[in-house]
Amino acid sequence: MKKTAIFVLTALAVVLLLAADQPKIPPMPAAVAENAVVVLHSGLDVYSLMGIGPKKTWDDITNKVYVLSLKSGKWADSRPVPGVAGRLGASAVGVRGKIFLFGGLVVDGHGNEMTLGDVNAYLPQDQRWYRGTDIPIPVDDAVIGVDHDRYVYLVGGKAKDGPVNNVQVYDVQANTWSQATPFPGTPVFGHAGGLTDGMIVFVDGAKKNPAGGPYVASDECWLGKIERKDPNKIEWTKLPAHPGPGRFAIVAGPVEGRKILFSGGTLVPHNYKGLDAEGKPAPLSEVTFAFDGHGNRWETIDENTFDVRSDTRGIVSTPIGPLVVGGMLSNSAFTARVLMLSKK
Repeated sequence: MKKTAIFVLTALAVVLLLAADQPKIPPMPAAVAENAVVVLHSGLDVYSLMGIGPKKTWDDITNKVYVLSLKSGKWADSRPVPGVAGRLGASAVGVRGKIFLFGGLVVDGHGNEMTLGDVNAYLPQDQRWYRGTDIPIPVDDAVIGVDHDRYVYLVGGKAKDGPVNNVQVYDVQANTWSQATPFPGTPVFGHAGGLTDGMIVFVDGAKKNPAGGPYVASDECWLGKIERKDPNKIEWTKLPAHPGPGRFAIVAGPVEGRKILFSGGTLVPHNYKGLDAEGKPAPLSEVTFAFDGHGNRWETIDENTFDVRSDTRGIVSTPIGPLVVGGMLSNSAFTARVLMLSKK
């Protein structure tokens, strides 16, 4: 049977598992936010890795891994990420049939945070984790993307002494790191974006307050074009403002059609409990928008996104559409639900 026919039949089987008018996908086994999300096997297996549960306490940070098979429409536990503690703000991508998981932070019982440089790779067929070479500058809450099914880009993020503008490149084939052209803007973390067809786009995030005190929102938007012959050379261009008021922890990722899709996020920076600098729940944006790489322009997808989210690390592209897995809701509660977004 031809690959196209297999894909159509698989997608049809998945759709038949969903409601006709308002497609619904089963929720994860547990509510979680700040989870890394990735897909494998042509988007048919969706993974949620680590994050924090609804108690929002240091001991509710988990190293659990859940996997949704779109063929069966069911979630299952997968092998947990190694280590004695779970992490927040880690980043993950699928490369060559493996999951690569980078960085993140751990929190102790006194509320102290420590950013880690761990690189963990998972082989689903063997249910086995192994360590890669640590990140040169450990970061959490970075933007991540993969190019040529080989080079993983970690853009910005929060390091030990605060946000950075480094672009760190991991060669999964050689298990080595290099430094690419840093973006020329203000160092940030909690920004959102992705990589598609040699193009990196990211927006917003949190930056240091020039006057001191809590982090403040950034409104910078950047486009980076990777040189074809040198993965470490990036031409950066500042973009105009994007649609919508979201500024921190927007959910984002590449989708078909050379687009980067963005949804939700909060209007101001917040902590892992969803509270702003004044201890109040951070308000969410309801806008879903995209950057169209063909036309080099922003487009508004939905101004009133149903069940909008923040604080889940990645929109994943699947045969049934872009999915948002878990995350934080408008009332600062964490959810196990899976949201399907429109991409047009």
